[in-house]
Amino acid sequence: MSDKYDWDLIERLLHEVQNSADKPFTPRKYAEEHAAAKAADGESAGNLDALKMQAADLEALLLKRGFIESRPEEEGGNGENFILTPRGSSLLAMIDSSIPGNAPPRQALDEQADALDPDAFDKLSSKAQVAPGAI
Repeated sequence: MSDKYDWDLIERLLHEVQNSADKPFTPRKYAEEHAAAKAADGESAGNLDALKMQAADLEALLLKRGFIESRPEEEGGNGENFILTPRGSSLLAMIDSSIPGNAPPRQALDEQADALDPDAFDKLSSKAQVAPGAI
């Protein structure tokens, strides 16, 4: 995976994690929907198969690095869906496109050698929480 991430796709995946109670998490389907939404906005999503593969890779990376975890059964978990961890919630807050002024946090993330490295992310997000506009 390159050092620069597709923050729009990651944002989509994290929102789907939030809404995945009682249903399987399907990153390839979300990548298709993401591509369709980009196309509707007149943007190119690139190669759809590559985007689907990237979404599946991102799911594995987000899980491995502690941004998401298996959803507990009492919260609608079925073994195939997730919840955001505190780290995942911080990431979503930083990249959420519905929040005005999310470009500076995304830019700060892109300036990291690997923005989704847990140690690097935790250090950056702690600064962001103190002063969101001053990363």
